[in-house]
Amino acid sequence: MTDEQKAFEELEQRLNGRKVEYNAIPVPDAAVHQSVQTGIRQAARRRRSRVRWYMSSISTAAIILLFTGCIRVSPAFASFVEQWPGMEGIVSMIRQDKGLQMAIDQSLLQKVGITDEHDGASVTIDGIITDESRMVIFYTMKGMKALEKGEYDIDLLDENGKNLPVAFSYFSPGEISDMNIYENYIDVIFTDEASPPEELSVVFKPRDKAQSGEWKVTLPVDKNLTKGMKKVLPVNQTLTVDGQRIEVKQATLYPTRLVLDVTFDPKNTKKVFGLSDLQLVDEQGRAWRTDTTMGGDDERSIYFESMYFSIPKKLTLQGSGLSGLEKDELDFTLNLESGRITGGPSTIKFMGSEVVGKDRILEFSVPDINGGFTLAFTEIKDEVGKTYEVPSSSWRTEDVDSSGITSVHSTVENGAKMKGDLQMKLSTYPMKVKAPFSLEIPLDN
Repeated sequence: MTDEQKAFEELEQRLNGRKVEYNAIPVPDAAVHQSVQTGIRQAARRRRSRVRWYMSSISTAAIILLFTGCIRVSPAFASFVEQWPGMEGIVSMIRQDKGLQMAIDQSLLQKVGITDEHDGASVTIDGIITDESRMVIFYTMKGMKALEKGEYDIDLLDENGKNLPVAFSYFSPGEISDMNIYENYIDVIFTDEASPPEELSVVFKPRDKAQSGEWKVTLPVDKNLTKGMKKVLPVNQTLTVDGQRIEVKQATLYPTRLVLDVTFDPKNTKKVFGLSDLQLVDEQGRAWRTDTTMGGDDERSIYFESMYFSIPKKLTLQGSGLSGLEKDELDFTLNLESGRITGGPSTIKFMGSEVVGKDRILEFSVPDINGGFTLAFTEIKDEVGKTYEVPSSSWRTEDVDSSGITSVHSTVENGAKMKGDLQMKLSTYPMKVKAPFSLEIPLDN
């Protein structure tokens, strides 16, 4: 056995040792929520908004265990881990994205290693990988408080100190040792309004106002690593799913992801929230997954793992159906006093409301959310025509009963004093229709 092979064997043993540690992690009390936060930064002329999703710690543990199976590593990926001792814990999360690993294999990772430390705590940006469509920021936290509850916010600033007009998401970081060390990554989506900045500042701020201070790391962004690495594949074909017409316009390949642009026919009878169980399958049967969609009502960009460095001979888009509602079911009226709902989908039930500070939390029961879209609203109007925003909806796995019904809590911002009939408009709803489909994507090799 060569020294190189021995080094790889030792690394794999350490990684599988991390699997054993994960298996031994006790699942926290179900009342403790693990949050996933997506901050959507619109252009400066628009109101800044933030959307939050919640899942239980049980679900999060399942995600961790799903990707800590038999871990095999390529030499380049092994080298990446070897450069940063202690990064083995996050390998399981990176490994779920085949495209991201291949990009790292191609030496497209920019090592950073910059730390901000004060008050006995520190944040280190370990490295980033970025192209025109996506940026992934790896970070480590030490000595931070209340991280198991995800009680901190992140801001991403450009070289002028302005919020980047991007969408980004991150999980509460996982503890990698008993020394209060946590690590994870931030996943950033660049829209048409933004591109990677020349200089990036990542700001971590505790949500607890009793904790003072913030941690800020500023770093240059090396855009030359992926400059010009973009391939556009025209498709221009139409799918019909459950009677709804969907035009698949083009696929754009970047080192970190594939972006599939689709348009929903405005004449469709349903508002389509998304396509179910969507994946791209190559000639070898390998599936390239997706978990993110961006865009407006009729035009969407669907993000898949990238096969940039392993372009297949054949690629087929497959799905099991769609999630959507008839357009005349999107609007309904809720009487706060009686709890009566007029209009809307027949499966939604009002369970009551609670005033918390200046906000009002509305509770609904809806069909099983697992594996589908949650309940969300574009806006709510009261009986005098005042408009309210609903910045967040939350649910927990223990809120799902034996019949598959889920309880969802929607927070109406500054809605404590509203009363009477509320005019409500759904933006998403957990209604799935089974209608399997497939479409071959033409490839120009």
